[in-house]
Amino acid sequence: MPLFFKISLFFFFFFFVISLSLLEYNHPLESLTLFELTQVTNIVKNSYFPLNVTFHYVGLNEPNKQLVLSWLSSTHHHTKSTTPPHEAIVITRIDKKTHEIIVDLSSVSILSDKIYNGHGYPMLTLQEQTAADELPLSYPPFISSIKKRRLKLKEVACQGFPVGWYGEKKRSTNRMVKGICYYLDGTINLYMRLIEGITIIVLLDQMTIASYIDRLIVPVPKANGTDYMGSKRQRSSHESNSIKIVQPDGPSFTLDYGNTVRWGDWKFHVAYDMRAGIIISLASMFDADKREFRSVMYRGFVAYFDAGEFGFGLCAVELEPSKDCPDNAKFIDGYFISQDGTPGKMPTVICIFERYAGRYHAAPYRGCNSREKGKLIRKVRPEVSLVVRMVSTVGNYDYITDYEFKQSGTIKVMVSLLEVRGSIYTHNDQIKEEVYGTLIAENTLDVDGHENSFVKNNLKTRRAINKSSPRKSYWTVVSETAETESDAKIQLGSSRGVFEMVVVNPNKKTEVGNEIGYCLIPGGSSTSPLLSDDDYPQIRRGFTKYNVWVTPYNKFEKWAGGLYTDQSHGDDTLAIWSLRDREIKNKDIVLWYTFGVHHVPKQEEKIFQLCQH
Repeated sequence: MPLFFKISLFFFFFFFVISLSLLEYNHPLESLTLFELTQVTNIVKNSYFPLNVTFHYVGLNEPNKQLVLSWLSSTHHHTKSTTPPHEAIVITRIDKKTHEIIVDLSSVSILSDKIYNGHGYPMLTLQEQTAADELPLSYPPFISSIKKRRLKLKEVACQGFPVGWYGEKKRSTNRMVKGICYYLDGTINLYMRLIEGITIIVLLDQMTIASYIDRLIVPVPKANGTDYMGSKRQRSSHESNSIKIVQPDGPSFTLDYGNTVRWGDWKFHVAYDMRAGIIISLASMFDADKREFRSVMYRGFVAYFDAGEFGFGLCAVELEPSKDCPDNAKFIDGYFISQDGTPGKMPTVICIFERYAGRYHAAPYRGCNSREKGKLIRKVRPEVSLVVRMVSTVGNYDYITDYEFKQSGTIKVMVSLLEVRGSIYTHNDQIKEEVYGTLIAENTLDVDGHENSFVKNNLKTRRAINKSSPRKSYWTVVSETAETESDAKIQLGSSRGVFEMVVVNPNKKTEVGNEIGYCLIPGGSSTSPLLSDDDYPQIRRGFTKYNVWVTPYNKFEKWAGGLYTDQSHGDDTLAIWSLRDREIKNKDIVLWYTFGVHHVPKQEEKIFQLCQH
């Protein structure tokens, strides 16, 4: 054997061993790598050969929480003895049955395989969505309908939408979507040119059209003035100058191996998931007095109801530097698995950057000491925050998800909704649409420890008892600690609403004797549902009835709308779990905050919806 060949083999072996070692001892909450996704595909396919396997979801099977915390507290993070096992949860369809498979990536084996027989189906894959969208274009009855409307077939585009569930007693045995078609021909904004009167039902497993109805012909709206591309829109007479954010010395944060972010006193982990999108874990803040990090949140993510059907992470878009994120941003790639098991890469799907928060700390003092008497002393400094961002496009909505970490110890979660308008209406009398969007943020809180309680604070008026005071009344704070799940259900703005909500650690006190706590501050989108409790869409999304829920931590209670959302019956949701009314006082708890919007279209929103936060 030639010498150069021996050397090549040696370096290949050395590199291979090093690579496996790094993968074996990585962060326990890190997303699956490209190599691990390939491992998963090979293991599952080999186990079920020659059956056809379709992959709908592959993600990290979250390790036992105590193992993660033990690893976190260990000084030997990268040893085999302390690193929790790295496992993957795989949801597949095999022979028209849904399988939940757990794969151990260390032993390269399948630990368990459970067939799901309940209501609902897994996420739609990108490949089957594309195939279902293209199916009508070669379907003779549809082609005939297009000709009848005197439209060009090459300018037609279709999209599949979930069919939902409306009380049918018989369990559906078919995965299906409802096809809706649009006409381009002069605009890229297909949602503005709906082809009405046609109903298409596509069976996904068979990839056939099961039902086709052409019931009426309605004129397609004109394309004039509907395009949202900058080159097609009328420009303002006063264009603004460009703005650049520059950090000459580079960013103040670091992104360690395994996507652990360190910024100021903050430390947290960032991960990508093809369903949830961004997941923030192990958020903690450094206590300068105690010289240690104090935990704030074990895990948090925002999951739109549609995420169970389309995937919030799967619908994420590639972020453009200087447009979606400023010039000083750093980017993280995401990895997912396609229908046939081929791993895919989503480049620059998450960005992290610092920015001025738009507020300033100002502390004016007058005559604070004799030497400065009569002078105004003011100290002003700009507030800088760290933002973790992802953008997902679901249908005609863009969802901009921002986790903003502030130096004060606050985590601000913001979801901005921007819609490309889709309307056939030209006059106010025609508008009868209400779009309802609901998002939910799951936050597994560890407030300076793992046993927490949920406290509701309300303001109450008291009559003055002291007759020597001229005051007749005063207000005070009345606190109530929730004992069980039912005590923690809150509808903001209702009679059951509260002034302040705090998650506390009753086992630890501050220097002045108060319980250590973290406050939930609701934003401006605390919307309650307008549907009746017995309406089927409301049954399926029962978690929207209350803005705030608190449950005991359970790693299997992860998705508020259920693990299988498509055609679900609402029997595996946050609303059902909480019926057990479990104890939550001084327990390891999860806080769920529901927010959303009722979108009543405005005439100014002909092309774009005004951005809502």
